[in-house]
Amino acid sequence: MAKGKKKLEVVHLVCEETGDQNYTLRRKTGGEKLKVKKYSPRLRRHTLHAEKKK
Repeated sequence: MAKGKKKLEVVHLVCEETGDQNYTLRRKTGGEKLKVKKYSPRLRRHTLHAEKKK
C-alpha cells in the first residue's frame, strides 16, 4: 500500500524587534514553535525571529 503524503503548513518567521515578516518556510504540522536567530535587513544584524502562522 502507498503511504499518504505528509501535510505541510506555511509558516512565517517574524522579527521580534521590528515585527517584519522576513522569512517563509514550509514545515510539518505540529511540534513546538520555532525561535531562530536570522538576519534582519532593516536592522542589518541578526535578531531573534519567531514562528507565526499565516
